[in-house]
Amino acid sequence: MGWSTNEMAQKVAMDIFDGAYVNLGIGIPELVADFIPEGREVIYHTENGLLGMGKVATEANQDPELVNAGKKYITAIPGAAYFHHADSFAMIRGGHIDICVLGAYQVSEEGDLANWSTGNPNDIPAVGGAMDLVAGVKTIYVITKHCTKNGASKIVKECSYPVTGKNVVSRIYTDLAIIDVLDKKLVVKELAPNVSFEELQQQTEAILHRS
Repeated sequence: MGWSTNEMAQKVAMDIFDGAYVNLGIGIPELVADFIPEGREVIYHTENGLLGMGKVATEANQDPELVNAGKKYITAIPGAAYFHHADSFAMIRGGHIDICVLGAYQVSEEGDLANWSTGNPNDIPAVGGAMDLVAGVKTIYVITKHCTKNGASKIVKECSYPVTGKNVVSRIYTDLAIIDVLDKKLVVKELAPNVSFEELQQQTEAILHRS
């Protein structure tokens, strides 16, 4: 029931417009780059200092000085630009990045995002650039499994984990549905195959609305 991880990434890729400057978070968001439709140009930004990120490097062409924010070996497209870390964040904070795709621990019904900590004191702090991204990028998409491994909904009334940003998420892509955040309400844009609205609501803590 529902979409595979690759199908989720493909759904996000279809919604990225031609010529967009895009930052992809670590994990599932990285898959989005593999599904941009042919003929559509997307310029990828990584906050450690590269605009024009290419595909993940193969073992044969790995460069130890060319990695993304997740420390994966990558390539650069022709015309790519390298710059200081501070300049990279100036691009983010200045509103020059069009779309950011991030993972999430929780998203609230008002579009609040929690994606950097579960609040466990034993976890390593990992806020990275997330707070800057959600504050400075024009559009925030979240891609995540609808529920945790324990079956708890990630789409909640209020975030119980430390919040990365308030009212920042525009759209949520899960294995069960695509959900827009409109006027602090969650509106179901598309249901995954074999998923009814009623079944989706049963697996969602927050209140959903039909489009």
